Order: sequence, then structure tokens, then C-alpha cells
Amino acid sequence: MSETKIEAEVRESFGKGAARKLRAAQRTPAVIYGHGNATRHIHMPAHEVALALRMKNALLELKIAGKEELVLVKSAAKDPVTQVIEHVDLVEVKKGEKVHVEVPVHVIGEPMGGTVVDLEHKTVKVEAEATHIPQFIELEISKENPAGHHYTVSDLNVPDGVIMELASDELVASVVETRAGVADEEPAAETEAAEGEEPAAAAEESESAE
Repeated sequence: MSETKIEAEVRESFGKGAARKLRAAQRTPAVIYGHGNATRHIHMPAHEVALALRMKNALLELKIAGKEELVLVKSAAKDPVTQVIEHVDLVEVKKGEKVHVEVPVHVIGEPMGGTVVDLEHKTVKVEAEATHIPQFIELEISKENPAGHHYTVSDLNVPDGVIMELASDELVASVVETRAGVADEEPAAETEAAEGEEPAAAAEESESAE
């Protein structure tokens, strides 16, 4: 994962009012913590932050007062209506340092006709170097696997250097029948039921005749 370079500035004022003024000026408030250092308050250009946060576990190379440092985005708060990023939590990291993060599962391939893959884990927890966090972990599926087939952590394509933090037999996805497939079977079941009723109806008619 490559770092996104962003110029940041130290925050001098705090509180909701100050944060609103920053956002009005197209700046995003943020805090940096980690490595036993005191929490630091900064602000960054909102547009660049929004672009960087399109990627999960974004790694930023900040330049603050002429000093460069690496930080990992841990969380971001968004306005539920405008979707504007209101605040970002960052953690300081070093090159070569191991971090624990959640990575999206990306399904590749196509399931058997009449089935879909239901993900139990849309993300998985991994340990990876801060500068080599994978954008996603691939799960390769096959058309040969019918409904009821289970994919586990052991089926994931894990990049070198990345350690899974889930048991190898943990369920990741299941192959399930589509509703269309189930619907196709229902008329057949109804037909069988109708056919099963005919002998009974014939018997009733026979009794009436007697």
C-alpha cells in the first residue's frame, strides 16, 4: 500500500464551534495518537482526506511543521446526511511495524447456476506491516460447488507476510440457492400434491356411487 502525502497543520483552537469553522474552511479536524506520545490535534485539507479515505486502512504521510511522519487511519466520523467527513482518528506508525486491521473480502469467480455466495465475513482481521496492508483478501469461488458448500479462512488467498487472526476453519462464506431456484421447484411440489389427491378423490366418488 502506498502512502498518500498530505500537508497538515496543528490545531490551535478546540470545541464544536472551532471544528465547524474548520470544516467551513474545507479543513478536516483530526487527532494523532500512538507510540506512547501525547495526543496531538491537527487539521487537513478536506478534499485530499476524502480521496484518501476511499481506501480502507488508508496510510497517510503527513507533513506537519516541516516534519514528515506516517499515520494510519483508524476511524472517521461522517455527517449522516451530507456524508462530509467531520473528524478522523489517526495512529502513528513506523515502517516495518506490524499493525492489526480489518481487510475487506473480495470474491472472485462465479458460483454454480441458481446459487449465490453469502458472505459471513465481509471483512477479516489480519496482522500486516503498516506499509504493506493489502487492500483486500481474495476468496476464489468455483462453479463446481453446489448449494450448501462452505468456504473457510483456509480458502482465502492470503498475501505473503500477512497473518490471519481467525481460525483456519472459521466460516467465511456459504453457497446458497437463489430464490428463483426455490421458486422453480415449488410448482413441481404443488403438482405432486395434486397428483397425490386424485386417488382420494376417486375413492370418494366410488363411495358416493355405492
